[in-house]
Amino acid sequence: MTIKLYEVNPDYIDYLVPYAPHLFHNKQPGQHNERKYIGIVLVINNIEYFAPLSSFKSKHEKMKNGLDFLKIGNYAVININNMFPVPKGEYTYVDIPKVKNPQYRKLLTTEYRIIRKMQDKIRHHALEVYKHKINQGSATALAKRCNDFLLLEKKCMQFESQTTKNSI
Repeated sequence: MTIKLYEVNPDYIDYLVPYAPHLFHNKQPGQHNERKYIGIVLVINNIEYFAPLSSFKSKHEKMKNGLDFLKIGNYAVININNMFPVPKGEYTYVDIPKVKNPQYRKLLTTEYRIIRKMQDKIRHHALEVYKHKINQGSATALAKRCNDFLLLEKKCMQFESQTTKNSI
């Protein structure tokens, strides 16, 4: 199955922030623009995980691709260590041709083209990072950089059950 770009519901991000130190609120106090969580959805351990894209910064130029860090050309990066489980219904497909801003649409198109070419590598790295974190806890530098996947899986299930109760 081809990887696609998705946007996560900002309410779900806000819910996860207390449990994931690498996540940021979608809108910081005093900030005019809301930070969108655009990324890809991967299935790991039968759970859907969202791996967010981050804007490419000058510090990334010197960094090398690694198990938990992949450059998407000079356009974006995926910090796989920052991935988190996401319930169905809390993310929506980004239909790139319908993006109104032409520069942003062009950027997403370019990023997506590169991501598609790298999708097998991305999936492999995500699974390896997940297994490493589960097996190592916080014993290695890589494991310490990762979100607590098992805690976030529990919180994801709690969110789903709360959402289900509220919709009944």
